[in-house]
Amino acid sequence: MKHFGADITCSEMALAQNLIQGQISEWALLKRHSSEDVFGVQIACGYADQYTRVSEVIENEMDVDFVDLNLGCPIDLICDKYSAGAAMMLRETKLRRSLEGICKSLSCSVTIKMRTGWDENKPIATGLVRKIQEWGIDGVSAVMVHGRSRLQRYQKLANWEYIHKVAASQSADLPRIPVIGNGDIFSYTDYYDKLSTSSNDDDSALSPTAMVGRGALIKPWLPTEIKEKRLSAERSNF
Repeated sequence: MKHFGADITCSEMALAQNLIQGQISEWALLKRHSSEDVFGVQIACGYADQYTRVSEVIENEMDVDFVDLNLGCPIDLICDKYSAGAAMMLRETKLRRSLEGICKSLSCSVTIKMRTGWDENKPIATGLVRKIQEWGIDGVSAVMVHGRSRLQRYQKLANWEYIHKVAASQSADLPRIPVIGNGDIFSYTDYYDKLSTSSNDDDSALSPTAMVGRGALIKPWLPTEIKEKRLSAERSNF
């Protein structure tokens, strides 16, 4: 992705439990390519002690620029068996303890990927991001919000109006955590339209960058399209 214009790249999601057990296939998910100059690893876990232990290993054994907590994976196995992914959005005490343990263990930045909530009709990301801001944990550098709930998975359109609302919901009396939007960006027009789609007065609350996932699988050169403000009809064969 780096030679296609991506400024920041991140690994695939890995489970902390499998990493702690030393599973080679799980550690392979965190491998950094030599071209990735700003690179992070994404970890899913349901327990603070495991998050802390795997963070200590990453700090001592890996060269990464940030560690991302996955609070967005909607897969039943991840949510139900491991109490991880989107399920962590519902476990605020464990999330806070996890963030505290991770940030104390790492010298790099920590980011959080989440969804709008568990149910489309009861979004909770606004309240959760504000609580994370109020916790004031040193090291939390950004929150990425995917504009769908856990139950939606990838159905319907991502709700960018709500993503803007999440960004604007933080207290003006505390340091703001950058909020980065994610979902349904498949072209440069999608990027510019979604970052400007808001009824809020303070549009600048949302970060001017964006996280791309499936769009980059379809068109790996999507970051270049966005930077050059051009439209391509080509698609990857993957």
